[in-house]
Formats: sequence, structure tokens, C-alpha cells
Amino acid sequence: MFPEYRDLISQLKTTDHHFANLFDRHNALDQEIKNMEARILGGTHEEIEAAKKAKLVLKDQLHAILRKAGATA
Repeated sequence: MFPEYRDLISQLKTTDHHFANLFDRHNALDQEIKNMEARILGGTHEEIEAAKKAKLVLKDQLHAILRKAGATA
């Protein structure tokens, strides 16, 4: 995710608690979705779609932080 911001992501994960929390929630949700799709975890089609939408919201928030931090760097 966002390979052009790899260095900035590493920096923000250690210096920005809010960013680190969003990043961890995004990754956890991504894994949960994969597990539901693989039937490792139970989940209806609607639950999977809701999780995907929530993941996109987190991704948008992360991208906004990265753009802002990248503009000031």
C-alpha cells in the first residue's frame, strides 16, 4: 500500500500515534477480510462488504495523512 510513501510510512508509524493506530487497524481489517473470504472466519457477504468499505475509509484517512506529511517534508 502506497509504495511511493514507504519511507514516510515507516517514519510516521514510529512518530505519529494516530497514524500508527489507523495503519494497524487497516492491516487487521485486511487480514480479517482475507480470513472471511477464505472461510477461515465466518462472515456473510454483507459483513465482508461492510469490512471492505471500512478498510477503504481507513485507507483514505491514511492517504490524507501521508499527502499532508509529504507536502510538509
